[in-house]
Amino acid sequence: MDIIPDMKIYQGGKYHMNIKKKLGILLIVIIAVSGLVGYYRVSYAGNLEAVTEGISESIIRFHVRANSDSQEDQEVKLKVKEAVVDYIRPALSESDSLSESRTILEAEGDNIRNVAIKTLRDNGFMEDVSVYFEKSYFPVKSYGDVTFPAGYYEAFRVDIGDAEGKNWWCVLYPPLCFVDAVYGVVPEDSKEKLAGVLTDEEYKTVTDRGCKVRFKYLTFINELLGL
Repeated sequence: MDIIPDMKIYQGGKYHMNIKKKLGILLIVIIAVSGLVGYYRVSYAGNLEAVTEGISESIIRFHVRANSDSQEDQEVKLKVKEAVVDYIRPALSESDSLSESRTILEAEGDNIRNVAIKTLRDNGFMEDVSVYFEKSYFPVKSYGDVTFPAGYYEAFRVDIGDAEGKNWWCVLYPPLCFVDAVYGVVPEDSKEKLAGVLTDEEYKTVTDRGCKVRFKYLTFINELLGL
């Protein structure tokens, strides 16, 4: 016979729930909450995956990767970036579609490489430069107050030398590279261009100030549940 019965006990003129009963209810609550969290994780992750795919199919990212993380290599990386952006700005500013922008970049690949090499030589650097398209996985990235979720994206890359240093990045289509996001805010006219190529949900995802928190929350839930 259990020392602590399963039913309520009478004490002090009132019925009180015993410890075993309380533990049972607590266990049920834990299971219920875990189920809800799991459901949220699955539904939110599935929705985010679809949204991210839509975003990745609508933009072209731009990456300039430095030879190394030395101060000199990082400084010349920014000079290469500025020279390349200045060169390609006129052509891409007239582009009306992702496919047109891709065609322009492919056609200008050799010229872009030459611009990058000339910039390096003018600054006393002898590294080679590789210019190419790639589609690969990128973590969560912010450009000004616009944040793109982690996922697979098409990117136009300019690799300097060994390309083992940190990269500078932006978006070539729609052309966010041609605005100054140093102060943390992308101008409204640039956001309008971005809104023009994304669905309402996709646009809200990249411009919502809380999206970073949601991405981190999703990661925390995955780790918490071992998923």
